[in-house]
Amino acid sequence: MFRGTYTALVTPFREGSIDPAALERLIEGQIAAGITGVVAVGTTGESPTLSHDEREQVIRLTLEIANGRCEVLAGTGSYSTRDAIAATVAAEKMGVNGALIVAPYYNKPSQEGLFRHFSAIARATALRIMLYNIPGRCGVDINAPTVARLAAECGNIVAIKEASGSVDRVSELRVNLPEAFTILSGDDGLTLPFMAAGAVGVVSVASNLLPTEIIALVRAFESGDVAGAQRMHRRLRGLFKDLFIEPNPVPVKTALSWRGQMSSEVRLPLCEMTSGNAARLRKTLEAFEQSA
Repeated sequence: MFRGTYTALVTPFREGSIDPAALERLIEGQIAAGITGVVAVGTTGESPTLSHDEREQVIRLTLEIANGRCEVLAGTGSYSTRDAIAATVAAEKMGVNGALIVAPYYNKPSQEGLFRHFSAIARATALRIMLYNIPGRCGVDINAPTVARLAAECGNIVAIKEASGSVDRVSELRVNLPEAFTILSGDDGLTLPFMAAGAVGVVSVASNLLPTEIIALVRAFESGDVAGAQRMHRRLRGLFKDLFIEPNPVPVKTALSWRGQMSSEVRLPLCEMTSGNAARLRKTLEAFEQSA
């Protein structure tokens, strides 16, 4: 069962290559904070810009660094079903604990096509699978009835990262899915309202930078301390917004570079933040740190 706080890891680069030392610093910080798990080579990890060998390198490094101290999921989605199957099977052989599989992007399959895509992947692996629904980026929505059908017919499809932006969608999913099937927020700013509607955690971008705080928010709500979760949500609200002021993961990598954890380097077609937005993010981060 996937529940708790998972970090969608950024992929550190230095002069065009993977930076293993920075990745180790990042993951060690996550584990020290008490993270439930990490997702390697998801879209926050700029997976579409990584070569096959680089994706394998990052997964292997993540597994080696984590060394069983937290769960490791691999982002293995693609708009090609064959490629998604190959990536998922390869990740399984490397020893990951599960796969996060985003909806096919650009080609806009029908709901039947989505069902066949995900069920084909599920049949090819014994890994637990977390679906990833983010229609704003993929151009297609994994409808609630399709999720329910997948949950009923594919025993290893056990969770969904829901980033539709709709609290009502979480309610719809929760009503129509078995209790063992878990829903996690795919949007940091909606973690609290999503959990109020039935989600049990988050796959977070902000936790690359602030793992302790995101974990505290999720644990507070889970323990029944709703007021404490609300206070943390209000304190984080400005950062939740400004970490997405430019395309992800540009702002969070920029903030991590200010802390000396890694280079802010991203790969084209992403590029560095504008000076104005960088100044805005720095001001928001400083205000957050002063509010502690």
